[in-house]
Amino acid sequence: MNITKEWLLEKDACKGGIKWFLSQDEIDAGKVMLKLIDCDRVADARWVMRKLIATKTQAVLIAIFAAEPAIDIFENKYPDDKRPRKAIEAAKAYIDNPCENTRLAANHAYHAAYAAAYHAYHAAYAAAYAAADAAYAAAYAAYAAAYAAADAAYAAADAAAAADYHDYHDCGKKETQVKIIKYAITVLGL
Repeated sequence: MNITKEWLLEKDACKGGIKWFLSQDEIDAGKVMLKLIDCDRVADARWVMRKLIATKTQAVLIAIFAAEPAIDIFENKYPDDKRPRKAIEAAKAYIDNPCENTRLAANHAYHAAYAAAYHAYHAAYAAAYAAADAAYAAAYAAYAAAYAAADAAYAAADAAAAADYHDYHDCGKKETQVKIIKYAITVLGL
């Protein structure tokens, strides 16, 4: 898919984003997202990604991909708490078999994972806020993965939240962003 000025206007892009787009020559959506990252405009790359997501399945797949790296961080801190992992597993089950039973299971798993992250975040904030942030990010992204019947835009926004986590905590943040965007490009068929 090609990005145009008209497409950006239709999607209510910010003036700064439109100005940047017009200042360069790339129009292929996937290449534009990668170029945005190269220009340290990661938030704009995620915005384009969210606007290109057309289905709940695409949104959930991207959310799962973005959330999975945070699960190990959470489980290192809370080895007996598997709720965020179960939320992602429930989301995967929904992707494999999108029926009412798997949707309900994913929704239930989301609530459990969110509660785990919320309590871990607040309990550990003073002493180990980085681990708590990882737990919160895992559950927040798991929301997108687990609540598969939600609007695709919400799921994509939560995938971006997981990407924000990596942006803040991952010393290889640019590499992580590129991985997520490249995965999204594949999922979106760009």
